[in-house]
Amino acid sequence: MDPALLAALILFLGVAVLLIIGAPISVSVGFASVLAVFSILDFDNGLLTAAQRMFTGMNSFALLAIPFFILAGVIMNNGGIAIRLVNCAKVLSGRLPGSLAHTNVVANMMFGSISGSAVAAAAAVGGTMAPLQEKEGYDRTFSAAVNIASAPTGMLIPPSNTLIVYSLVSGGTSIAALFMAGYLPGILWGLGCMAVAFILAKKYGYKHDDGVTFKLALKVFLDAIPSLLLIVIVIGGIIGGVFTATEGSAIAVVYSLLLSFIYRTIKIKDLPRILLESTRTTAIVIFLIGVSSIMSWVMAFTNIPGIIADALLGLTDNMFLILLIMNIVLLIVGTFMDPTPAVLIFTPIFLPIAQSFGIDPVHFGIMVVFNLSIGTITPPVGPVLFVGTKVAKLRIEQVVKPLLPFFVVTVAVLMLVTYIPSLSLYIPELFGLMGN
Repeated sequence: MDPALLAALILFLGVAVLLIIGAPISVSVGFASVLAVFSILDFDNGLLTAAQRMFTGMNSFALLAIPFFILAGVIMNNGGIAIRLVNCAKVLSGRLPGSLAHTNVVANMMFGSISGSAVAAAAAVGGTMAPLQEKEGYDRTFSAAVNIASAPTGMLIPPSNTLIVYSLVSGGTSIAALFMAGYLPGILWGLGCMAVAFILAKKYGYKHDDGVTFKLALKVFLDAIPSLLLIVIVIGGIIGGVFTATEGSAIAVVYSLLLSFIYRTIKIKDLPRILLESTRTTAIVIFLIGVSSIMSWVMAFTNIPGIIADALLGLTDNMFLILLIMNIVLLIVGTFMDPTPAVLIFTPIFLPIAQSFGIDPVHFGIMVVFNLSIGTITPPVGPVLFVGTKVAKLRIEQVVKPLLPFFVVTVAVLMLVTYIPSLSLYIPELFGLMGN
């Protein structure tokens, strides 16, 4: 058998079998990739090549942004920032029918844009909003569905660790351009959730809040300004060229820690626990990137991206159909695979095809991350779905049906983002980032 074909079979069958028997994704990818390398090279050279590829994949200055942003997110999740953003969101959306549901969406967008974590948003904001909504007579499954559906907006609205990973694996696409490109799609996702919540709130007769006075609104806004300033400082500094995304992530850590100390919500004795929590998450992400680098080498050797590209182009040369097929594949993949490994595996396969049609890597990156973000709220693996139901004290099967209208609207927004490139590219072009 041809060595390239044998390596490809070992790679994909190995990953599939290991995932079926319940092995972690990182172990499945790493073990299958190393076996595939051994089918190409002798043991000594194969071991050396695998180790070199793994080290090279993790040896990137840009990747330092990931542990810092993760640490900043954990600090904010423990630092009393969520409740201030919830209060601010309540003022912004208080006069809409089902005001608490809209508050949940807006707060998730704010918290996600600061922490960069959909799971953290679902836990922090959902944990704050669930008791308030239950007290006001909201159906618990409706409240959980709103929280779960809107939490992933933070994977698009910067800073986003998934977009940093995409930047790395796509060959150095500008992180600043990707960050700015995520704003409109992320906001459209949130507005879509608010539209569904508005219709359902009118149907179920959920009331709005008339009790917010100007004095109270001003106090709430002032209280939230220090938290909101974080995104202005970090993203503004990156876009303005004051510092890189990696340096901005370190500033985010220092700022969020100082803010939490000022709020007196974090004590010195809490720091070891916070550092340990962020280290665990970081280790998983960085190890995934390392083993995926071995997989990328195997795929390049076996020309798997070229074979898949030829197969797709053999079906049709219509760009719109090709993009639709990619969306369907990524939506299916997102239901059983976390966004980070999915980005690492499928970007090298699909990006060359997209570029052959003249699709900008920034636009394509937003499309990929949008697809995989939907997977975080979709059974059977969706981490945001699991966290959201746990916070609401419900079973997954109770929430799936109320989630359906949100899912339909989110997929509709995905189609708009896919086929209207300006939704992703307008803001980066406005700031002159597309030439970087």
